[in-house]
Amino acid sequence: MNERCSHCNTKYKIEPSFFYGAMYVSYGLGVAIAVAAFIITYSFLSLDKLTAFFVILGSLVVLMPINLRLSRNIWINMFMSYDKEKAKDA
Repeated sequence: MNERCSHCNTKYKIEPSFFYGAMYVSYGLGVAIAVAAFIITYSFLSLDKLTAFFVILGSLVVLMPINLRLSRNIWINMFMSYDKEKAKDA
């Protein structure tokens, strides 16, 4: 992860271990992905529970990089806001 934003020069590492809180957001996103995969495979596609389980595992593994980035993005946006003026100056 970069230390500062290349566009507005915002420091990402606000404090040591700041992004540990993103693990909780990542967990919530993972649960949402798993529930969505289960509903789609079990209810709509009428697959058995074991196959739905493997689809859930596959979707969690495939979407892991997106989940990581999105959870960090959600976490930092809970504490920092976007400043248009600061972005213009950069």
